[in-house]
Parts: sequence; C-alpha cells; structure tokens
Amino acid sequence: MISRSNGFLSVTEREAVIDLRHAMHREPELSNAEWKTQERIRRVLQHFGLDGGKVFHNTGLYVDIEGTASGPTKSIAVRGDIDALPIHETRDDLPYRSQVNGVMHACGHDVHSSIALGTALAFHRQRDNFAGKVRIFFQPAEEAEPLGGRTVQDEKLLDGFDGAIGFHVSPEIPAGMFGAREGAVTKAADGFRLTITGKMAHGAAPHKGVDAIAIAAAFVNEVQKVISREMPVDDGAIVTIGTINGGEAMNIICPSVVMEGTIRTRSPERRALLSQRVREVAEGVAAMHRGQAECLIRTGEPPVINDEEMVKRFRRIVQESVGLDAFTERKKQADGSDDFGFYAACVPSIYFWFGSRTPGNESHVHTPTFGAYDDIIIPTTELTVRYIIDLLNS
Repeated sequence: MISRSNGFLSVTEREAVIDLRHAMHREPELSNAEWKTQERIRRVLQHFGLDGGKVFHNTGLYVDIEGTASGPTKSIAVRGDIDALPIHETRDDLPYRSQVNGVMHACGHDVHSSIALGTALAFHRQRDNFAGKVRIFFQPAEEAEPLGGRTVQDEKLLDGFDGAIGFHVSPEIPAGMFGAREGAVTKAADGFRLTITGKMAHGAAPHKGVDAIAIAAAFVNEVQKVISREMPVDDGAIVTIGTINGGEAMNIICPSVVMEGTIRTRSPERRALLSQRVREVAEGVAAMHRGQAECLIRTGEPPVINDEEMVKRFRRIVQESVGLDAFTERKKQADGSDDFGFYAACVPSIYFWFGSRTPGNESHVHTPTFGAYDDIIIPTTELTVRYIIDLLNS
C-alpha cells in the first residue's frame, strides 16, 4: 500500500509542481501551440525518471505509470489541460504573472497541469506499492478547435480504462473545499455557420431584391423560440448568435449575410434535435422571405456526464481526508463546456471542482484578474492521489 506518512509527495516533488505552475503562468501558450509547455513538462518528467511520455494531438503528452504490486489491476486516467487564453493579464501582484502580451492562464490550466504532474510523480515514485495503471494526460487545446479531447476519443486512448478523472479550479468555492455532482455538469457545445443568400437591389427599390439582412433578423428572433417553446426549462439549452457579417453599402439591399453561433444543451438525447431545429428554422425563414440558407453544423464537445458511483466515492474520500464540511454540492452545473466530455463519453468519469476563492481571488475564470494561489495545488494533488488509490483498490 502506498505510504503517506508525510504526504504522497516528497519535498522535491512539491517544489517541482509549484515550479511548473509558475513557469507555465509566466509563459502561457494558446491552444494548439503549446510547444514550449509540452517540452517543459517532458523535461520535468524525465528529471524524475519518467521517460515514457508519448505525444498526442501534436502538442500534448501522456505518460503511463504501471504499478508492480500484486492484486487486481485497474486502469485510471487523469486529465490536466495545458493551454492558455487570448486575454491580457492585469494581476500585477503576482511575481509569476504572464510575460506574454495578450495571453494568460485565465482558466487555471497551469494549476490543473501542476496537479496532474504531482499525481504522476507520486505514483511513479511508489509504483512498487500499487497494482494497475495510471495514465496522466497533459492535454492541449481544451479552449479552441481542433480540440485535444476529441483526439483522445478518436485515437482510442482510453480503450481498456476503467475510469477517468478531470478537475477544474472554481472561484465560486472557498479554497479548501471540493465539489462534484452526478449527471450532466457541463453542456455540449456545437457551432454553426449560417450563410443567408438574397438578391442585391437598390435601397430605393427593395421589391427588386431579396434582403438577406431582413432574413437574418427574422432568424435571430425565430430561433430563440426553439429554446423557449421546444426545450424543457431544466435543459439549460442556449442558442447564441455570436457574429453577423453582411452588407455592401448603406443604400443597397444586402445580398448575403454570414452568421456564426453556438448551440448548447446538457442533454445528449436532445443535442442532435436542437441542431436539426436550428437548421430547419434557418431554411424555413429564408424560404418564407424568398431567399436561401445554408447551415453548417460543427460538432463540438459533448456534455460532461459524471458517474454516480465515482461521485459517491469522491464525496467519501473528501469527507474522510479533508473534513465533513469540505465537500459541497452547492456548486451549480456549469453553463459552459469542457472537452473532458469526450473522456466521459468513453469511460465512467468524474469532473470535480476545487475551490480557489480567497481575498484577492474572487474574479471569475476568463477574466484579466483571475488568479489562484499556490496553496491549493498540493492539497488538491494529495486528494487526487488518494482518490485514485481508492479507485484502483475498489
């Protein structure tokens, strides 16, 4: 059995975990461009004797730790995302603040990656004390297409695994607390590109043309009725029109408009229906106004579905190791999406939150003032290791 008389991580390992966090935060890299981050993580793993890292999705890395103890063998995967966001950091109080103009770790992925590193180091050092396999993914491109999580699914990197663990920092929860809930905890996110075609005419003679802007305006209004009149209120479905581009001149009937947006739902069953209805509304509105519509749907990440039994085990581990009051179910379901949904579509999974809210760290993710102190990293790593041990032994 793995010993934790002084914690699962040695002093040197703890220092390496925090050093990685600081280095990643100082030099953040955007989705699908995480070359320096990949190499940095590889070097740290090799320094501690973990030489078997494998590349995936170009800029990603995963490593397997095989236990050599006797006993039933299970395989558990852990995901730590590594990409940053195109946001300029304004946290001048952090000595490790971003040195890359316009790019920062505004979603805590530097923290996630550090926890994943600590998990890998702990299991590698004590590999003679457990049976089974732990695979650690340092996954790129969670924030932007092409998504790293989709590659994990497409390349069958979870084949034969018994479960997967993902986690996310949460400024909504006080530091030191953890949360999880069964069922859908994020939404699927599909994108669409709608091209509306009309006919150009002079603005003084609109009857000679077909106004693509009028069609676009009608679509914006009508598509929201799909949400308010066709989706259950507890589904949380959303259709967002993010961009509209079109028009030749102020006195010309517009011949073409291109719109882009997203379609979100927590329901895997209604996901395809919602995309179908967006397309049908676009084509119907265009036909009614004598125009045409072409709607291309880009399938994004599925919702993250938490396994009931894994959530129950996590709750027990938190309450036993941290305290009865350290587990919360008050964290609401996320309105956003996460490509950990691809993992959850492959194997039973859990996506848990760990709190980061302290004085000075109240800002939400994806903001220039988001931040999380180092103090939460090692305790979350220790909890993750203990939870994986419980899963391996179950």
